Amino acid sequence: MHLCCRFLLFLQAFSLLASQIQGQETQTTEEDVKIEVTFVPSECEPKSKKGDLVNAHYDGYLAHNMSKFFCSRSEKDGHPKWFVLGVGQVIKGLDIALLNMCRGEKRKVVIPPSLAYGDKGYDKIPPNATLIFEIELLGIGRGPRSVEAFQQMDLDNDMQLSRDEISHYLTEEFRKDGKKRDPSVHGLILKDIFEKNDHDGNGLISPKEYNVYKHDEL
Repeated sequence: MHLCCRFLLFLQAFSLLASQIQGQETQTTEEDVKIEVTFVPSECEPKSKKGDLVNAHYDGYLAHNMSKFFCSRSEKDGHPKWFVLGVGQVIKGLDIALLNMCRGEKRKVVIPPSLAYGDKGYDKIPPNATLIFEIELLGIGRGPRSVEAFQQMDLDNDMQLSRDEISHYLTEEFRKDGKKRDPSVHGLILKDIFEKNDHDGNGLISPKEYNVYKHDEL
């Protein structure tokens, strides 16, 4: 995947996960999404988890008449979708439906309105619509909130991220991306990251502040 796309996903995940830490309006359970596994490859490891960067094709239908409202294979040149799992880059029902999938696995899922677009609807989707998705998971990668990503940024291995460490990471990502940016962009991004993640205001981002999902390794 293009470096620019990966970097944008990194920044989106930092912002979205910070807002989730500060408070979620409702708590839902996986039982709200009905999942039918339609295909499992012979080798089904590793499994997707919250915070992973996943790549998937999916078709969306309105449950009441099975009319198709979305198809990733026909949208924008038919490229599969990249997103960080579990941070709100897709509707909550899809975040739940794609958990514990392996590369090549296929599922058919039924998502209630409360985990889709609710009583407001969206574009072709009417209010209070139950949605059906047919999903194929194509790839699982290290997400921006993974243990490996934290360790990559933690240059002195003290289990906390300083401004200098994150600044260094941003500098390297900008260098890899190769795009010209106003010099002020670096500082603005760094300021935004600490405002949204340094919850105790000590100038450092701890594993707990960084890693909302509390993987055992941290």
